[in-house]
Amino acid sequence: MKLSSKTQALHDLIAPAVAVCDVELWGIEFIPQGKRSLLRIYIDKPINEDDLEPRYNDAGELEKGRGIGVEDCVRVTHQVGSVLDVHDPISGEYALEVSSPGWDRPFFTLSQMTDYIGQQVALRLITAVDNRRKFQAKLIAVDIEKESIQVEVEKQQVLEIDSHNIDKASLVYQD
Repeated sequence: MKLSSKTQALHDLIAPAVAVCDVELWGIEFIPQGKRSLLRIYIDKPINEDDLEPRYNDAGELEKGRGIGVEDCVRVTHQVGSVLDVHDPISGEYALEVSSPGWDRPFFTLSQMTDYIGQQVALRLITAVDNRRKFQAKLIAVDIEKESIQVEVEKQQVLEIDSHNIDKASLVYQD
């Protein structure tokens, strides 16, 4: 779950701009695609237990305690777009996307995973573990100090996976 140097530089550049918009920077993806690259920014809001009464925001969207709305995405797009225009860190054309992490939220840090212990995650590894690089498993532990996670796969088999071996991780939505 280590960011490339380019992605880390972009993260450091845009994090203050996102913070100004009263949302959290969940993570970013930078995908170079020839002439036109993609910069995808995920934003989130913390749960506000005191604000569970439904209300409408300035854009007429229903809000209830949590959730990213279109208004949040527009605000972050304008703020980050201005920062990117001034610093010009991406050569060539690029598309800027701002989104919530959604139900199947991608994970960018181990600390993000701690709230989802006991739930199913999809993993894509750099190097195979137990002869597999891609699988879904139940997240059973996150060890920030050891920089690893433990997952339970079929037949209650527990695998310990080094975080530096994780190429991609995301929550598996279950209703």
